[in-house]
Amino acid sequence: MKHFLVLILLFIPFVNSLGQNNTVNKEGKINVIVIGAHPDDADGSTGGTAIKFAELGHNVLFVSLTNGDAGHQSMGGGALAKRRRIEAEEAAKRFGVKYVVLENHDGELLPTLELRKDVIRLIREWNADIVIGPRPNDYHPDHRNTATVIQDAAYLVIVPNVVSDTPPLKKNPLFLYAQDRFQKPYPFEPDIVVDISDVFDKKIYAMAAHESQYFEWLPWTVGIEAPSGENERIEWLKSTRARTIIPSVRQSLIKWYGEELGANIIHAEAFEICEYGSRPTEEEIKQLFPMLK
Repeated sequence: MKHFLVLILLFIPFVNSLGQNNTVNKEGKINVIVIGAHPDDADGSTGGTAIKFAELGHNVLFVSLTNGDAGHQSMGGGALAKRRRIEAEEAAKRFGVKYVVLENHDGELLPTLELRKDVIRLIREWNADIVIGPRPNDYHPDHRNTATVIQDAAYLVIVPNVVSDTPPLKKNPLFLYAQDRFQKPYPFEPDIVVDISDVFDKKIYAMAAHESQYFEWLPWTVGIEAPSGENERIEWLKSTRARTIIPSVRQSLIKWYGEELGANIIHAEAFEICEYGSRPTEEEIKQLFPMLK
């Protein structure tokens, strides 16, 4: 069955923006697409970096491959999916990005040929320079299958006879994995790290739009209760979502920002280069991540 897209911003302006990407690239804009399994996945893994790209005038698209209709302890189905689309719409405004949610059921995502074609179309229509997603080793099957379908699409985005209804990209994008904590079969390798200290508060505020997740469902899964007041919730989310900078990430920060600055950065987002996409030089990475200059 054909998966149709639920566009979080107004449908017509979004389609128009997709058709203008060749012009955008000529103007020096960088097109970033962050693909997650659920509404809120891209926000948590890459939200600070997305804000920095957006503030520099570049284009960021968040994609959720499911509608999130299973992620709650007391509601589900269409009502939850609708609520999560509304939350994603608000998060998109706060992040300064666009948001797309596919109508696949939460907890049932499979790396099918049809889904691969959907992902290929999205990457091509966004004319992506950078594609970010999860690694294939993860606790949640939807996350693992999201990683698999992105890997399966990676090379094919440039092949004209695959998904021939959408023009292929002229060059293979940089495919990146967002940081995770999993150690097997191998630990995350931070090839690129972005200092998000100056936008961390903005990231937390944007993430807080996903009330059903950060203040209801996720606390419930670990047996705790989130605060009820708005300010208290923001402060609580800051404390629970501040990622510890592990030694390998610190070393990469020093590489990109220098010893003095890199040793003192408080908040960062790290990315591992996927071998299935382009393999940029350090200078090319700095061009794709202008905040590193």
